[in-house]
Amino acid sequence: MSDATQKYSISMPRDIAEAARARSGPSGLSAYVTAAVARQIERDNLAELVAAAEAEIGPITAEEIREKADFLLRVHDEAPADTESGQSAA
Repeated sequence: MSDATQKYSISMPRDIAEAARARSGPSGLSAYVTAAVARQIERDNLAELVAAAEAEIGPITAEEIREKADFLLRVHDEAPADTESGQSAA
């Protein structure tokens, strides 16, 4: 994330703003919204990457998605556990 910040004025539905403020915790609403926007940018970038790949090699099938998901789960399950946190190091 860049360290230069600028103030913006945005509009959003009240219920969403109130829910975000309630969940923002000690880091504040700005940090919460920044993280949400960053996640959306990541999703948009991924969607663009998938669209470019599908344009080049054709659509990804549900079977291919299942195979890759199964592979990732196996790799995760086989990865050595982090002894301090008890989580996988993968």
